[in-house]
Amino acid sequence: MQKLKLAILGAGGIAATMAETVCKMEEAVLYAVAAREESRAKTFAEKYGVQKYFGSYEEMLKDDGIDLVYIATPHSHHFAHAKLCIDYGRPVLCEKAFTENAREAGELLAYAEEKKVFITEAMWVRYMPMSSMLREILDSGRIGKVIGLTANLGYSLLHVERMTRPELAGGALLDLGVYTLNFATWVLGDDVRSFATSMVRYDTGVDLQEFVDLVYPGGETAGLFNTMQAVTDRKGYIYGTEGHIVTDNINNFEAFHIYNNKYELVETIRRPEQISGYEYEILACKRALEEGRLECSEMPHEHTLYIMGLMDEIRKQWECENV
Repeated sequence: MQKLKLAILGAGGIAATMAETVCKMEEAVLYAVAAREESRAKTFAEKYGVQKYFGSYEEMLKDDGIDLVYIATPHSHHFAHAKLCIDYGRPVLCEKAFTENAREAGELLAYAEEKKVFITEAMWVRYMPMSSMLREILDSGRIGKVIGLTANLGYSLLHVERMTRPELAGGALLDLGVYTLNFATWVLGDDVRSFATSMVRYDTGVDLQEFVDLVYPGGETAGLFNTMQAVTDRKGYIYGTEGHIVTDNINNFEAFHIYNNKYELVETIRRPEQISGYEYEILACKRALEEGRLECSEMPHEHTLYIMGLMDEIRKQWECENV
């Protein structure tokens, strides 16, 4: 494969960010876009220089020139759209949250394995060089043994229709909580022993914001806050026995500030220059496809299933408590 030919399924805001990114990449090209209305696809194609446009997802997926399909539709549609791509044998990069629930995720990943079709979740932070840098810092023991962390992610999103509509799988958890959970599991791992959670519900029934507290077998804890009502500082704090790390923007790592136990700033590691951050998941998919793999090592299927299952359990607790 020379330049990866990317097709975008959906022509909304996140699709535009991906298109803007790929326009600046040497390793990939915008090959096709499809929307429910051909006029929208045409406008999108003309704006971003996409080679082909379609008013039908099925028509686009018939094109054998496609190397990878990026699914940029609401969470509620991920399962059906990813399955459709697999039906046509098209490799898939599916936006997070991967599906609405763990059952859908399991069925989709099993179907992709059965059909021998590549699929991965677009949890962009996991593909970034800064994630590897953070892992190296923690593994080096610079702040000693990690005993816990806190993280928050909040944006003012009540005006965004898909966020407030339950039929589109809206709410803070699937859209924002997936990031704070990603941060916690990147630092502390997937082996959560127990959790506690509280939630505020919107009048449409979706979750406006929540606190999630995780406890690990070794006694490590994570305190997470997500909200779609207000902008937060998006910071993550990692606490160790020999110091702590302040993370600027857990949603797109900007800098790590390393402190010792005297509250002295020892070092600041800043993010290398990037296009948007989306380019790293495209590059990871390209490598995986060239190597004949069916998943990306940066975001293995096992982790996608774990996070979806954890979010299911969080929502079950809300239902039991009837908050």
